[in-house]
Amino acid sequence: MPTIYIDNKPYEVKAGKNLLEACLAQGVDIPYFCWHPSLGSVGACRQCAVKLFKDENDTQGRLVMSCLEGVRDGLRLSVNDKMAKAFREQIIEWLMTNHPHDCPVCDEGGSCHLQDMTVMTGHDYRHYDFKKRTYRNQYLGPLIHHEMNRCIQCYRCVRYYKDYAGGEDLNVFAANNKVYFGREKDGVLESPFSGNLAEVCPTGVFTDKTLKEHYTRKWDLTMAPSVCQHCSVGCNTIAGERYGELRVILNRYNGEVNGYFLCDRGRFGYEFVNDENRVKQPVIRNRTSEAVTEPELTTYLQTAMYNSKLIGIGSPRAAVETNFALQQLVGPGNFYKGISEDEAYLTNKVVRILETGTVHSASLKDIEQSDAVLILGEDIWNTAPMMALAVRQSVKKTAYSHAAEQSKLPIWHDAAIQEFVQEEKGFLANITVAGSPLDGIAAYTAYGAPDNLARLGFAIAHELNTSLPVVSNVDDDLINKAKSIAAVLLKAKKPVIVSGISCYSEGVIEAAFNIAASLNTAERKAAICYALPACNSMGLGMMNAPSFDHAVTRLQREQDMTVVIVENDLYRDISSSVLDTFFSKAANIIVLDSLHNRTTEKANVLIPAATFAEGDGTMVNYEGRAQRFFQVFMPANPFIRESWKWLKEMNLYKTQGSNGHNQPPEELLEKLESTSHQFEGISKVTPPHDFTIHGERIPREPHRYSGRTAMLANLNVSEPKPMQDNDSPLSFTMEGFKGIQPSIAIPFFWSPGWNSVQSVTKYQEEPGGHLRGGDPGVKLFHDRQGSEPSFFKGMPESFAERPEKWLVLPQYHVLGSGELSIYTKALEELTPSPSVSLSQQDANRLNVQNGDMLQVNADAKKYLLAVTINKNLCNGVVLVSAGLGEVEGMSWGSWVKVSRCE
Repeated sequence: MPTIYIDNKPYEVKAGKNLLEACLAQGVDIPYFCWHPSLGSVGACRQCAVKLFKDENDTQGRLVMSCLEGVRDGLRLSVNDKMAKAFREQIIEWLMTNHPHDCPVCDEGGSCHLQDMTVMTGHDYRHYDFKKRTYRNQYLGPLIHHEMNRCIQCYRCVRYYKDYAGGEDLNVFAANNKVYFGREKDGVLESPFSGNLAEVCPTGVFTDKTLKEHYTRKWDLTMAPSVCQHCSVGCNTIAGERYGELRVILNRYNGEVNGYFLCDRGRFGYEFVNDENRVKQPVIRNRTSEAVTEPELTTYLQTAMYNSKLIGIGSPRAAVETNFALQQLVGPGNFYKGISEDEAYLTNKVVRILETGTVHSASLKDIEQSDAVLILGEDIWNTAPMMALAVRQSVKKTAYSHAAEQSKLPIWHDAAIQEFVQEEKGFLANITVAGSPLDGIAAYTAYGAPDNLARLGFAIAHELNTSLPVVSNVDDDLINKAKSIAAVLLKAKKPVIVSGISCYSEGVIEAAFNIAASLNTAERKAAICYALPACNSMGLGMMNAPSFDHAVTRLQREQDMTVVIVENDLYRDISSSVLDTFFSKAANIIVLDSLHNRTTEKANVLIPAATFAEGDGTMVNYEGRAQRFFQVFMPANPFIRESWKWLKEMNLYKTQGSNGHNQPPEELLEKLESTSHQFEGISKVTPPHDFTIHGERIPREPHRYSGRTAMLANLNVSEPKPMQDNDSPLSFTMEGFKGIQPSIAIPFFWSPGWNSVQSVTKYQEEPGGHLRGGDPGVKLFHDRQGSEPSFFKGMPESFAERPEKWLVLPQYHVLGSGELSIYTKALEELTPSPSVSLSQQDANRLNVQNGDMLQVNADAKKYLLAVTINKNLCNGVVLVSAGLGEVEGMSWGSWVKVSRCE
């Protein structure tokens, strides 16, 4: 490792870094604006100046921008040199020339990187007395607020939005000495990653518009580490609460998962926690007074549980603890997954593949660092947006790596590398049913019915491994594509195969594995990942329980059964006719959920469940990474508690026991681990509930938290005793350990002098690297190097159209298809209308055009949907908007009738 001298002190630093990164990694503070660990260096702000010396005898030195100077052994620099400090102070004053100095009314006030850097440079007095330049702000949609007058021209916004995220509708416009960052004209930002502008921008130009609806200063938020609830990626988040309402979701850095960013569904889809549709009171129906007190509920449940025949219906959005507590209550033989047979079967297939450990289960970081990506059958742009963003980085970074090798430029020198790269891209083959925005950066694209996509996948696998079966009855075009894609994959050193279950094809899943396993050798480390539908689909799948269809059969066979359902609106995925019959057969229906829905309407007993913000729990993401979310605030409503706590109490009623009411969640996980080997290690996902550091717990409130007494002054002027959390190492106070906490339990990022999100650097081993002590989460799937893969030999026949029928598949939407995120008003505004997509030839056959209405007959139900013609879609297949409007309970992968509405 090179040794550099900073103000005559030696430091060992990592090779290949620039001086700014090296100094920050050593805890040496240098102000900066334009540089970002994920965006590289462009030297636009000139704020990170240091004095560089030739050797130890050089007393003059020269000013350089530390973000543009690479480290080398023996290099000497000074951060505290008088000339360097004066230069930085002058630069910040120049950058602030036209700034309105409106910190008291700015949403970033008190958590602003510009404020931090202004203080750090010593600029504390404004000398500019003339008229300031002003701009007209733009309407950018319901998510992002625009205040252009605060801009300091660091270029971070466009570099993130265009270069990193691939957005095309935000740009920089310049004339004379005026530089404007925005859209060509007012309008909604089109990128589903636009919300990151609020954190990327070091000032208050781009801010969270949803936070303005119920604004509070960030230092007045009670915060806790959490996990996104809206897809299987499991992005790490920080949830912030004030006055008993969830106010904001911020990114929580995880070097292996989401890094510095979130998608808009994850960032803004939190309003369901505050929604009026919340279940707030226990209800026992068919009584004079349906709303009941807890003693009344307890009495009823004691009678209902004792000697009752129970079956439990789990949920892919409920925590591991909740599903396991339900299984403990009803017994392993009486526990069923609350998903369809097709989804359960495909999820089980994925679980079995990953459990073998034959091929590494790829994290988002693995995808970013791969040098070739093949997507087979999954529209990850809509089902796992952050996975799509990671794929984009792979394509970009591969090109950057090639350019760095050829030009000898450092890869962090973003401006120079981009100039050298021009239009060169890394390798991406996007093989999907109907295409996606990733097609624009793909080297190869192919579209078709799921069976044909699987056959192409098997053909690629055969080209990689000739011992695998040859795909019969194929045309030359498919063989040529397979050969071309296989040839590139064979040249890669770290290829990743991406797939999923959204096209409801077993063949696609098996073909993806065959490709990955064929590529995985001692010289080439391949990886695979499968996107799943919900935040805990993997955790539920690992429980080895039958699907909901088996529960239906069970209820038809047996009488007087009490059904317990947790956090699952079954009507979203199961046919209403099947469910209506199922509920009519049940003697008693107990539902625990946080929101009213069609399933809760069927409940005889309805019990309020806590959301992720009000309780603790564990999720397992698509790669098999178990991650803990922590309670952000304790709800004032005493009925709202975690489902697993209600279920443990119900288990006591059933067994007439009296112990265990206050057992911490880790005891549940320890029991799960002891009974199910596939969950080995999950109890280590978080420190125990009584964990302390030097006898102190970890505070949820920043040390600047204010108004704690005033909030309740209308009731009592004395400050009440802080609420006690017996389930985690976190406390509901601002008092506690202020240093570097265990990565899983970091409630917010803050360091002296660093109040903005840039303070995350203080928690990392190096900027952009892993968190100290390792990134949060425990991998439950373990690689077994050298194990012989069990290849899949069977493959589907070519897709064949059927007369007067179409294969129906789901069309997911980033903003709109989420069961919970749709309760956010801002996202609801951006939700598309339900539609049915079909090919141009099928549209001609049905005599319809874009916007016409079609009738889709599925599962004895009729849907009237607007037509969208998709030129990539093959004949005989239709895509129907999933989770929108009345589109519920459709049997995806089945054949339906479609007719024109007269």
